[in-house]
Amino acid sequence: MKSAVALLLVGMLILYTELPTGSAWSCPPVRITCALHNPPNQCFTDRGCPGHKKCCPTFCGRKCISRPSRLPI
Repeated sequence: MKSAVALLLVGMLILYTELPTGSAWSCPPVRITCALHNPPNQCFTDRGCPGHKKCCPTFCGRKCISRPSRLPI
């Protein structure tokens, strides 16, 4: 019985570690890049952004951006 409980707990732990973290939206694609060799970055990770913003690559460096608004249907 102990081994079954231990196996169940290990399985739950594996599932928990594979759950996605953060927000469910991803950064928009970057189609144009600037010519700067080392573009300035406003952030490096999502944790460096205020609120629910996400650190995304932009046309010239990384910036904190808000979730894109949904388009009306």
